Amino acid sequence: MSYTALYRKFRPDNFADVKGQDHIVTTLTNQINANRIGHAYLFCGTRGTGKTTVAKILAKAVNCEHPVNGSPCNECEMCKAIQAGTSMNVIEIDAASNNGVDNIREIREEVTYRPTEGKYKVYIIDEVHMLSTGAFNALLKTLEEPPSYVIFILATTEAHKIPITILSRCQRYDFHRISIDTIAARLSELLKVEGVEAEEKAIRYVAKAGDGSMRDALSLLDQCIAFYLGQTLTYDKVLDVLGAVDTEVFSKLLRKVLAGDVTSAIRILEDLIVGGRELSQFVGDFTWYMRNLLLVKTSDNPEEAIDVSSENLKLLKEESEMTDSDTLMRYIRIFSDLSNQIRFATQKRVLVEIALIKLCRPAMETNLDSVLDRIRVLEQKIDEHPVQQVIVQSTGVGEGSAEQPKPAERPPQKAAPEDLQKIVAGWKMIVGQTTAAFKQALLQSVPKYNGETGEPILYVEFQTPLGRLYPDDSEAKKELQSIIEQKLGKSIELHMLVAEDHQQTNLSQITVDQAIRDNIHMDVVIEED
Repeated sequence: MSYTALYRKFRPDNFADVKGQDHIVTTLTNQINANRIGHAYLFCGTRGTGKTTVAKILAKAVNCEHPVNGSPCNECEMCKAIQAGTSMNVIEIDAASNNGVDNIREIREEVTYRPTEGKYKVYIIDEVHMLSTGAFNALLKTLEEPPSYVIFILATTEAHKIPITILSRCQRYDFHRISIDTIAARLSELLKVEGVEAEEKAIRYVAKAGDGSMRDALSLLDQCIAFYLGQTLTYDKVLDVLGAVDTEVFSKLLRKVLAGDVTSAIRILEDLIVGGRELSQFVGDFTWYMRNLLLVKTSDNPEEAIDVSSENLKLLKEESEMTDSDTLMRYIRIFSDLSNQIRFATQKRVLVEIALIKLCRPAMETNLDSVLDRIRVLEQKIDEHPVQQVIVQSTGVGEGSAEQPKPAERPPQKAAPEDLQKIVAGWKMIVGQTTAAFKQALLQSVPKYNGETGEPILYVEFQTPLGRLYPDDSEAKKELQSIIEQKLGKSIELHMLVAEDHQQTNLSQITVDQAIRDNIHMDVVIEED
């Protein structure tokens, strides 16, 4: 007996086995139990989500001699005939190859004849959006007022291509993408039946690679099992079969990109190509990796936003601190554009190399996000190698030369409100130059200044209990003040305070708002943000 693919072997034959489409299953079973069956249904959704499968189960259920809770019994003669594809009551039509007016006219002629057995004639038209305009027009009248014993089930992946006149005559059901958890649970169940051992991590990767399609996931699993027949299916083996890349490689590559190391980034790509990795798969997976980084950086609860292990989440959090959101969005844009180009390209490697060079060298682009990335790179270089100010004094040589007097040192200029505004705007950059626990406390602080009096006083209000340690710490204050004055080239007065919520009762500390009031000799009202 020939081998049957997993997606065909384990195709659901009743509503209870349909996964991830509970909203549709419940509605259809209720209609069958209450005998409120519609005359035309439109099933919409991406590939592999169960449209045709549910259509066949519905065709069996409405003709079943002994339905069980709205599902077919799969034991009566009608159910067996429909399952085997020999029933004259269920007619499946592929609109991609039967899309002409003549094909629809044949249907109009056939519906005039009652079913020879069973209750309903069911027409399942797959990929209905492929019908021509004339064919749609020919179908309209029949679809609006079919005989009582006829049911039309239209299935499509592109509902927007169907005329509104057809849509208005059908009950529309949208099939959702199936979640990774649902697909993984189904794959685990089927592997036990097949007697194949597999790692949980491997199963979840196959489920993720299915991209919301149960059929795609089953096809990929079938491929992996066949390649390592009789062996335990591990995560590394799945990566080998699918031509995918481990997240550790993505982490290593991203760090090289952030460092602007073109040579090392290209060398990592070379190793992937030599290892037989599929470049299209690599581009998609690396884009997904950067998407996870962006969610970790911008989400309050990244654990709920992304589906990764605790180890990978820790690594993502660490790397998210190495860059900013604008840079990540530029990287994602470049690789998203690349994924569209690489699909039909003959020189895929060249395109990927150019994209990596663009990531490392933002100067190659002139749009806004690349300019922001170039500023980030320049600021990083300035922080690593501050400019040394060198004063060259001329010395007289020969007769009559006299030693030039040294110019008197002028006191540093005081900062203006505009300068304090720059400090507030670039606060994260300044905090990044501080060290250890002081840096963690400053990350949760709020810099403020008094724009009314114009005094060069910067107030730093700590928002966490950790901040209580620093208002009286002269070394910490000196460190922060030195960094700010070095950046401005002007002198400021620095006051470090603690927010009311985190003050200790035995300390006589005040808030920034109170301090500002004390320095303004008039009545003011400070509005809350």
